[in-house]
Amino acid sequence: MATLRQRLSSAAFSAGWGLVCRLPESVARALFNFGADIAWRRQGGGVQVLEGNLLRIFRTDAGFTPGVQPDGTFVDEGKELRALSRAVMRSYGRYYLETFRLQVIPDERIRGMHVNQENVDLTLEHLRNGRGVIYALPHMGDFELAGRWIVLAGAGSFTTVAERLEPEAVFDKFLKFREGLGMEVLPTTGGPHPFGVMAQRLRAGKLVCLVADRDLSDTGIEVDFFGEKALFPAGPASLAVQTGAALMPVSCWFPDQTGWAAHVYDEIPVPADGTRKEKAAAMTQALATAFEDGIRQHPKDWHMLQKVFVNDLDPERLARSRNRAVGNGNGNGSRTAAAAVDPIAGGPS
Repeated sequence: MATLRQRLSSAAFSAGWGLVCRLPESVARALFNFGADIAWRRQGGGVQVLEGNLLRIFRTDAGFTPGVQPDGTFVDEGKELRALSRAVMRSYGRYYLETFRLQVIPDERIRGMHVNQENVDLTLEHLRNGRGVIYALPHMGDFELAGRWIVLAGAGSFTTVAERLEPEAVFDKFLKFREGLGMEVLPTTGGPHPFGVMAQRLRAGKLVCLVADRDLSDTGIEVDFFGEKALFPAGPASLAVQTGAALMPVSCWFPDQTGWAAHVYDEIPVPADGTRKEKAAAMTQALATAFEDGIRQHPKDWHMLQKVFVNDLDPERLARSRNRAVGNGNGNGSRTAAAAVDPIAGGPS
């Protein structure tokens, strides 16, 4: 039975959700920008981690050189970083605003999202021919609205996973809402094993969408990412290796104040040689490279307020997690792969 605090939280959440949908969009947008600016100015832990992540983009960008420029101007890395992090926080706020308002955004407006249609057409062709497709995305732009877009474009539905959150009533509300939009949402706990269900869907020629630029288990695959080692989930590549589904990276961003855009990258093929573990590792590195390209082009829309680089992680916790996974025989198994998949329907956590 829900506690009094959970019931109050659920009631407040529902009231806030309803209010955001009733407000004029311009008013709601101004309120979310105001909230994003407050969070940015407070320089809390999440914003500090965000700026640490963004710093990697600056320091691996050949076109960005802090200090005195050839024309005599001066570029202050700290000032540039703070300006970018503020833009990210506003973009992050917009993501949440549109998540709440998705139920009142007309489908015709969503259909106007800008995409590279040729790879969308290829996706739909795969699905018509009975071949599953995995869309793997970073925490960029409004990936939830992009999910609605691909449903409207002809996919019909897709499957994803979501961490079961408290209070349960709020989780159930989001679950039912997303199911009404054409999303099959698999809870990470309290239901069938997500990895197995997703594999079944892919073998049946369905679409699976997963946010995959952050490992949740500390047992993921190490990749080169913006000049450093980072941990990425094994799930998307492992699903492709096991089912033969097409693994296609996708980046999403906000091209202006009211529109949306996405780029579907070419399929990452399964290597011809190597063990399953080696194939998944090579494909995950290719995924990281595609994400790096998308993020570098639209850094203000990368909402990564969590630690993703190995140098930022607690080394003792990382060692314990990896030893535990090896001890359980799950170093590369489906249990680990499923736990490492970050949910699209759950949003950035």
